[in-house]
Amino acid sequence: MHMPNYYQHYSPGRIVAGYGALDKIPSIMERLGCRTAMVVTDKGVVGAGLITCVQQAFEGTSCTIAHVFDEAPPDSSNIASNKLARLFEQYGCDLFLAVGGGSSIDTAKAANIVISEKTDDLLKIQGAENIEADLLPVIAVPTTAGTGSEATKAAVIFNEEKKVKMLFSADQLCPTVAVLDPRMTATAPPKITAATGLDALTHAIEASINLQKNPIEDAFAKAAIELIAKYLVRATENGATDMEARYGMANAALFAGIAFSNSTVGVVHSLAHACGAVCHVPHGMANGILLPWCLEFNLPRVAAHIAELAGPLGAEPGGNDPVERAGRTIRLVRELGERLHRLCGLPLRLRDAGVTEQNLPHIVEVALNDGCLIYNPLDVTRNDALRLLRNAF
Repeated sequence: MHMPNYYQHYSPGRIVAGYGALDKIPSIMERLGCRTAMVVTDKGVVGAGLITCVQQAFEGTSCTIAHVFDEAPPDSSNIASNKLARLFEQYGCDLFLAVGGGSSIDTAKAANIVISEKTDDLLKIQGAENIEADLLPVIAVPTTAGTGSEATKAAVIFNEEKKVKMLFSADQLCPTVAVLDPRMTATAPPKITAATGLDALTHAIEASINLQKNPIEDAFAKAAIELIAKYLVRATENGATDMEARYGMANAALFAGIAFSNSTVGVVHSLAHACGAVCHVPHGMANGILLPWCLEFNLPRVAAHIAELAGPLGAEPGGNDPVERAGRTIRLVRELGERLHRLCGLPLRLRDAGVTEQNLPHIVEVALNDGCLIYNPLDVTRNDALRLLRNAF
């Protein structure tokens, strides 16, 4: 077990998980002293009928949904967050109820910052530990099993004017309550299920190998990896009916979220954030494509850490050479991506995800300014980043 000289762990949110967990939301609100919720979601979630499930949970209770904000964009943005903040105050709400993927949850987090910090310029507050105000309560109900945003103290917001992704990290951003109900992820289509699952896998793996890894995060991350290895293919194949797989993946995303929220992520995320900002590649898709190449890059520094993940990924016991065992880890990650590609067409290459060769230098420049690189085991030069992107292209 790796024991660092110093580490911190922070995970204050209540977790309510299980079949029918959604029905607990009004009583959770009452316990928090709240009565009036602003639902934050997107049109896809509304179209799938999931907000109707949420509204039914409020029937016959003293709590109400004042408004359903269904304008969370695919990449949560400063413009959407500012609009949400205005509506939240206009409707007299006292709690955000974020129902959706990471974008909906991050949009609620960003609007919460806008209201509590009394600013409409999030650029001034981006970065780590720059939020000074106490935030309003947030209940997060994920409809994908990937970002882990329901359990993290991070948010990523796209600045539409500057065309960059702003990263926020502060203890106050951790949602007050995470509600995991497998019914809420059952409608996610196969490709989204696969991509968001690889996002969770990337969170868990990077949390296990980077400079801030620690025993608590290792435990959460390895539990997440084991669940993903067991359930992601099943959830992609039979997501509408296999509630065990859906529930397993919901817990995996949560565990991975707790892990990376504390030990952070590295070069995979820096490059993926940049691919999203420049070419709008979905975040989980970019992570899945880049992960094996970045593991190979980090192998010389952290072979022993990568080797420890072979078992949770399903490798047979045996083999004492850490480099050989780490190679097995990377092969299993590649094989999972290939299997998901065969099942649902999830891209294995950046060129198949909307990136052109002409985009690569711009992606490199954006990635080099991404704060996640600070925690990567190896320093990443401009040439390193370009080589990684070309490998994955």
